[in-house]
Amino acid sequence: MIKKIIFLSFAFFGMSLMALYTANVGKNQKPKINLKHGDSFVVLELFTSQGCSSCPPADALLERVQKEFPKSVFALSYHVDYWDYIGWKDPFAKSAYTKKQSAYNRKFRSPNNYTPQIVVNGKEHFVGSNSTTAHTKIKFYSSRNTGYGIKLESVKTTDDQVNFEYSTIGDINHKLLRAVLVIDERTTLVKRGENRNRTLRNTNIVVAEQYIDLERQSGTASINIPDLVSPTDDLTLVLVMESENLDIIAAAKTAINN
Repeated sequence: MIKKIIFLSFAFFGMSLMALYTANVGKNQKPKINLKHGDSFVVLELFTSQGCSSCPPADALLERVQKEFPKSVFALSYHVDYWDYIGWKDPFAKSAYTKKQSAYNRKFRSPNNYTPQIVVNGKEHFVGSNSTTAHTKIKFYSSRNTGYGIKLESVKTTDDQVNFEYSTIGDINHKLLRAVLVIDERTTLVKRGENRNRTLRNTNIVVAEQYIDLERQSGTASINIPDLVSPTDDLTLVLVMESENLDIIAAAKTAINN
């Protein structure tokens, strides 16, 4: 009888641990988002800088809306380099992201780059800290169907690369696929510039970007993991399909536990 009671106690303890583990995994694990054909999406590309005193509210807004709409909003934070001259070199800034912002603003006939700026699905822009406009645009584009889609599969990482398979839905003529690797979040103590002596928390930080020519509806590709990424960083891989005029017409994403 005593042995039976001990056995049942251990069995109950083991089941409790398993239930707790499962609950924690379900709570912490981020899903892969492969939108079905016809599903709506909202890609928010924030152009920001740690050297810009107006940017922290926009950084916080991008994080909030991504958490509020985890399945439909695809948040990407591009750090530009033209604020570095003030005295703080943003560790995430790249001249390529400044050029990317310039290309958008030429499309929008906007005379200058500015921060914080959010571009929505490559089609329009607004001041990145404007919460009312952000929610209005999310609601608008969440009701739109482009007729295109991307499926992301077989994502595997090595020491310096993320390898993946993709398939697309819709006409791929004159379309590009863009793979974007982001650090989910990072905290930085800024020692100089407009945000000196502030600790900034940035999320959805773009650290690598790779364009893929769409010659077929499906294929394999990879993106390099830059040295900036640390072993403790959680990453997300985002795929977007865009047309020649920079309109974003499809998106998919998956979490990568680095």
